[in-house]
Amino acid sequence: MTRRFDDAAQLLAPVLLVVATAVLGSFTSRAIEIYFLTAIVSVAIVVAIYVFVGNSGVLSFGQISFVAVGAFAAGVMTIPLESKTGVLPDLYPLLREHTIGNLPSLVLAAAVGGAFAFLVGVPLMRLSGLAAGIATFAVLEITHNLLREWTKIGPGATTLALVPETTDLVQAAIGTVAVIVVAFLYQRSRLGRSLRATREDPAAARAVGIDVHRQRLWAFTLSGALAGLAGGLYVHMLGSITADQVYLELTFITLAMLVIGGVSSLWGAVVGALAVSGLDSFLSEAEQGVGVGFTIDLPQGARLVILGTLMAAVLVLRPSGITGGREFALPRSRRSVPAPAPAPEGGAQ
Repeated sequence: MTRRFDDAAQLLAPVLLVVATAVLGSFTSRAIEIYFLTAIVSVAIVVAIYVFVGNSGVLSFGQISFVAVGAFAAGVMTIPLESKTGVLPDLYPLLREHTIGNLPSLVLAAAVGGAFAFLVGVPLMRLSGLAAGIATFAVLEITHNLLREWTKIGPGATTLALVPETTDLVQAAIGTVAVIVVAFLYQRSRLGRSLRATREDPAAARAVGIDVHRQRLWAFTLSGALAGLAGGLYVHMLGSITADQVYLELTFITLAMLVIGGVSSLWGAVVGALAVSGLDSFLSEAEQGVGVGFTIDLPQGARLVILGTLMAAVLVLRPSGITGGREFALPRSRRSVPAPAPAPEGGAQ
């Protein structure tokens, strides 16, 4: 029974934290609400990254590639048909002559993200360590350049505009909760346990019959699908997007969220995303000048410098992150252990 309560708490804690953020954001003005909305969508992105990086122990710089393809797929396919032919005349006919609704676009974003992750994961998931990190960074660079230059699938170097802004607090919370639930079920499944075994000791995992490549590929594909869904939420939150918005800066910030929260736990991913997103929003305002009893006016670019310094400090002082890399656990009262009964005189008979 205690184990079931622990399992329920590990899922409900991050879910309730996201729901509470959405409820709190609903009581603010529209100018402030966007920060809460950004924080919730950031949770979806970071949890998607955690599904692969946290469970496999393999650092990937390429997960934002799947956010990008999901965002552009959802964005391109939801632009009104009468506008699309005018602003995106070079699109392939299949993309130019069809439009879908909001919810189908999120499903499409997840499918495209998962399919792309599977295709690049088949060769890349055989790599580990530095080679894997460099290879996934190459995927990010390739994806960015394709989205920026190939006008057959998007706007090229210009802005993808006129995307319906359908991601409100309710849709963002529902989508993010769905991502958290899938991540939780995966890590509790046989596949998730097998992948974590490869993280702890790849040689021992192989010795007991675990296919390391296959387990990493499953996680990489699932992570790509969840990242694609998060990308769909992201583009429908912004209403417009460029290739640069889903490139290096977003990669750095989301990895910082995961590292600061605790890379090896779902609870750490959620807490890190919300905490760093709040700090990032404040620092963005501070670069424009913000009053908190006195005026804070940071120079442009100070936001990323501060976040980078914070991430480095966490890696040095507390490598397991602010959650210690542990899942949420309910506090327990210390129970007194009864003393053992005295042995019969003369010893056992």
